[in-house]
Amino acid sequence: MNEIKKVKTDDKGKFYNYMNMKLIGLICEESDGLANLSNASALLNLLLDEINWAGFYLYKNRELILGPFQGKPACTHLQIGKGVCGTAAKELKIQVVKDVHEFPGHVACDSASESEIVLPIVYEGKLIGVLDIDSPIKGRFDEMDAKGLQRFVDTLNKYMDWSTVI
Repeated sequence: MNEIKKVKTDDKGKFYNYMNMKLIGLICEESDGLANLSNASALLNLLLDEINWAGFYLYKNRELILGPFQGKPACTHLQIGKGVCGTAAKELKIQVVKDVHEFPGHVACDSASESEIVLPIVYEGKLIGVLDIDSPIKGRFDEMDAKGLQRFVDTLNKYMDWSTVI
């Protein structure tokens, strides 16, 4: 495996290209989904600046269940339609929240979180779960992050065997 180094660039497009290439290298030959999601969350934690949580919630039994992540212990069960993760899962739309305290019904698993981005993971028309990233900085995430992280999710969908984790 090639060493993964933190890169410094103001060009978010280049940054997300680099991160996506590293994700492909980590997961393209591994068949176990749990191992792949674990490495994906570690990669996000290693490369993204100013975050305090990065991981996955998986859709099981009509709710979101905590999956592989990096950060402080987190809420184990999240209801569809509740909080940022539940809203992303219900609406199947990326949620970019500049200030979590202004989001109605925000579920605070870590009181240090100030902003959040959540991307629904949909494969073959079915909700698989969400990618959730929190930051202790207000306004940390923007539309460029949403686009870059959507490519990250697309890469997961291309290489993952979701049946090994859900």
